[in-house]
Amino acid sequence: MKQDVREQVQARLKRIAGQVGGIQRMVEDDRYCVDVLMQIAAAEAALDRVGHLVLGSHIETCVASALEGGRPAERRKKMDELLDVFSKFGRIRS
Repeated sequence: MKQDVREQVQARLKRIAGQVGGIQRMVEDDRYCVDVLMQIAAAEAALDRVGHLVLGSHIETCVASALEGGRPAERRKKMDELLDVFSKFGRIRS
C-alpha cells in the first residue's frame, strides 16, 4: 500500500474507532434507538469508504503488478483473489 493511502486509511480508522466508542456510550446512556441506528449507519458508511481506499490501492499496486508481471499463474491467482474480494465486499461504493 502506498504511504499516502496508508496514512489516509489509518486516520479514517482512528475516526471510526471514535465513532464506535460514541455508539457504545450512546447504548450505555440508553439513547433513543433511531439516534443509535443513525450513528451505526454513519460508521458503516465510513468503513465502506476505507474499504474503497484499500481496494483501490490493492488494484493499483498488487493486482497491476501481477497483471504486468507476465506469469500466467500469478495473474490467474490475483484475478481469482480479486473476484473473491468483490464477491465478499461487493457493497463497497465510491
